[in-house]
Amino acid sequence: MIDYTKFRLALKRLEEQHENYCEVDSALPELLREAIAESVIQRFETCYDCLWKILKRYLIEEFGLAELPNSPKPLFRIAHENNLLPSPVEQWLQYADARINTSHDYDGEKAKACLVLMPGFIEDAIGLYQTMTGLTWTPEP
Repeated sequence: MIDYTKFRLALKRLEEQHENYCEVDSALPELLREAIAESVIQRFETCYDCLWKILKRYLIEEFGLAELPNSPKPLFRIAHENNLLPSPVEQWLQYADARINTSHDYDGEKAKACLVLMPGFIEDAIGLYQTMTGLTWTPEP
């Protein structure tokens, strides 16, 4: 049986911090606004990493697929072929690129591009969570 607890918690924390980011008071000092944005990105990284790893396990246990790659992009393609993704695979590949960009050569433009993807990523991650678990998303534990 797959334990989705880490993934659910990571997604919940991302969702909460993204809401905080969207509601941040523009009167706050720049440093605080930047810290909140960086926190959203860090929570995205954590959630994304949990998501693709649990997806791999789901493909192994529920679909009986063996010899799966240990890399997100091929897993997203396989998940797409098995009708698991709530949006086109190209969108998931954008999330993968955003995750790579947050780790390598991080700059202000890449951070902004990543933040723009967050509403879609959160919605898609919730959709995938619901598909894999068969449960309706509730951010409560």
